[in-house]
This record gives sequence, C-alpha cells and structure tokens, in this order.
Amino acid sequence: MKRDTYINMIDFFNANSFRAKTIQVVNKLITGIVFVSYPCFLAYLLWKNHQFFLRGILVPLISFSVLTAIRRMINAPRPYEVFEKSSVIKKDTKGKSFPSRHVFSIFMLAITYYALLDIKWIGISIGIFGIVLAVTRVISGVHFTIDVVVGALCGIGAGIVGYFII
Repeated sequence: MKRDTYINMIDFFNANSFRAKTIQVVNKLITGIVFVSYPCFLAYLLWKNHQFFLRGILVPLISFSVLTAIRRMINAPRPYEVFEKSSVIKKDTKGKSFPSRHVFSIFMLAITYYALLDIKWIGISIGIFGIVLAVTRVISGVHFTIDVVVGALCGIGAGIVGYFII
C-alpha cells in the first residue's frame, strides 16, 4: 500500500463520522460474534459428548500460540506506524501486524466449525464474516493487505492440517 492510498482511505472514513463509526462497529460486532460463538460451540460439543471436543480446543489453541510467536518474531509495523497517521479503528499497538491474528482466528474457527459440526453453513457463515473482517481491518488502517491474506491462509491451513490431515 502506498502512503497516498492509505491517507486517502483513512481520510475518506474519518471525514464522515457515520462512515468511521460503521467501520468501528463492524469490526467490534464481527469480533464479538466470533468471541461469543466459540465458547458456545465448545459447550455444544461437550453437551453432545462429541469425540473431537478436545481437538476443538487444542487445534485452535496450538495454532494461535504458534502464530503469536511467529508474529512476535517478525514484529512487522502497522500501516499507521509506517505512514504516521492514525487509523480509523483506534489502536496504539506497535508492530506485530503480520500476520493478522483477528483474521487468522476467524478463519481458524470457520474451519473448526465446518469440520466438527454437521451444520456446514455455520462454518461457511463465519468464513464470510472473516472476509468482511479482513477488508475492515485493511480499510480502517490497522493492517496491510498482506497481513490479512496471510492471516486467512494460515488460519485455513492450520484448520485443514488439524482437522483433515492429522
């Protein structure tokens, strides 16, 4: 992303409080839905005495931990650091932009739900939310496109390995 592109994008949203608030609400709403859905999902697996209950905990936990460690080692700067202009979603985190953990997590959980539930549309719906969240994280200025693309691919890859290969 070029500096002018970033600044024009941020200015577009910040110039209108409705647009800025919409981006912030979409980010919080999608993040909140997924945050609440996962414990409910685990409770459902436990209630059903599902054979993959433990896997439903361990695959996301181990994957998230590995991604967090890698992200810490890479410590890539965020767009608002590189271009020295505040993002639409207010953050003050320095570095740790690549890959996006928000996007990784939502795609990891989309694969988790898809793999372990008989109701496949739930996993597909979470995946669609993941696409919206990824776009939101980029246009709000907290991640570069590469951060969210790699985050999504890592989440999908970790889910495929954890549920379909191992």
